[in-house]
Amino acid sequence: MDLESAKTIGMALAAGLGVIGPGIGIGVLVGHALEAIGRNPDAQGKIMTTMFIGIAFTEALAILALVFAVLVANGALIK
Repeated sequence: MDLESAKTIGMALAAGLGVIGPGIGIGVLVGHALEAIGRNPDAQGKIMTTMFIGIAFTEALAILALVFAVLVANGALIK
């Protein structure tokens, strides 16, 4: 296996595996937020605000994984 193939495989693994966790996390977060709103509709404002903050932090992990994948693809991390 040459270096370009290793970079491509590394990029695919970093992007794919790095986005699975945040994707599952956002799904669980939104599901529980909707469940909480269903149980207590009066607290919708607080729940939605907290949910969007959680989504932003979780999405930051996915963006970080994609940046890491681009660095691997460009060879910045492999000498």
